[in-house]
Amino acid sequence: KLLDEEKIVDMVVGPDAYKDLPNLIKEVDSGRDAVNVILSKDETYGDIAPVRLNTNGVTAFVSITRGCDNMCTFCVVPFTRGRERSRDPQSILAEIQELSRKGFKEITLLGQNVDSYLWYGGGLKKNFENASEMQKATATNFSKLLDMVALAYPKMRIRFSTSNPQDMTLDVIKTMAAHKNICNHIHLPVQSGSNRILKEMNRLHTIEEYFELIDNIRKIIPDCAISQDIISGFPTETEEDHADTLKALEYVKYDFGYMYAYSERPGTLAGRKMEDDVPEPIKKRRLSEIIALQRSHCQFRTEKHVGKIQEVLIEGTSKKSKNEWMGRNSQSTVVVFPKENYKIGDFVNVQINDCTSATLKGVAVGYSDNN
Repeated sequence: KLLDEEKIVDMVVGPDAYKDLPNLIKEVDSGRDAVNVILSKDETYGDIAPVRLNTNGVTAFVSITRGCDNMCTFCVVPFTRGRERSRDPQSILAEIQELSRKGFKEITLLGQNVDSYLWYGGGLKKNFENASEMQKATATNFSKLLDMVALAYPKMRIRFSTSNPQDMTLDVIKTMAAHKNICNHIHLPVQSGSNRILKEMNRLHTIEEYFELIDNIRKIIPDCAISQDIISGFPTETEEDHADTLKALEYVKYDFGYMYAYSERPGTLAGRKMEDDVPEPIKKRRLSEIIALQRSHCQFRTEKHVGKIQEVLIEGTSKKSKNEWMGRNSQSTVVVFPKENYKIGDFVNVQINDCTSATLKGVAVGYSDNN
């Protein structure tokens, strides 16, 4: 359409076709249109060093997987990024080493579904499924990768996102608990509290299984923050389904979350096969109820930090005051405090004295041991 109907570009390049750019440019130079939108089955960008623009020089994302095999009916990612493939752990460690050399203090291991990370030589899940028992025993899964990174870089703060409830194992949670430098925060999208809607979404877990995972996280890491994604007004959602989502919010009492009214994504199964039948005013009303309840839980969670001393990594100046630093604690909650003589990139112990529903306020009481 871009080439033929709108005629606004000469070349269309898919996300995995960057190595074909020289050939495509030659085609354009010869007066022909050029297209390569084919998704690779093994491209991980593992050999590409990203140029980090507009960085604070303190925190960085490190991609560990590409693509997704979980065909949620509302999600377009499998069609735009392809099947899951995992990156060589040595490549991941090398990138973190370079970030450490440049002075970065925190990395987030990034993937559409980090818990499905799996590497043993070829790195593809299909190879693992056909592997021998010996190969399976020596494979690197996500919990092993976390352990490797935490041990190799004990002064580097480690986060990860995003987790999928059906794929997250207790091994990951136990690895988090075993290492001080792995932050106590898990982003665990729930999407809906209704089993019927979860099935319509092709989420391969029930709300009861989700709650069991939450209970295990709380048992192993009592102060672990948990955040959510929720979609309001998914096709066929009833008031009863919506009530189940509110009950799920009450059960977990998330630290924070990302909440949206459903909108169709072209190419998804929901977009092709399901009627967007929840009226917009009802979607908005349900979403506002979800947001209001979540906001009260945010306040509940931030109040738990008041009176405690917490390690904060300074990321920059507060948006509201040039005289205050802004950083995050282990639970990924924003903390602001007077600047004094500290600088960006310092790990500082902060006495938390006050809070809003989104921000902790305090006073620095000295450098932490992590500097």
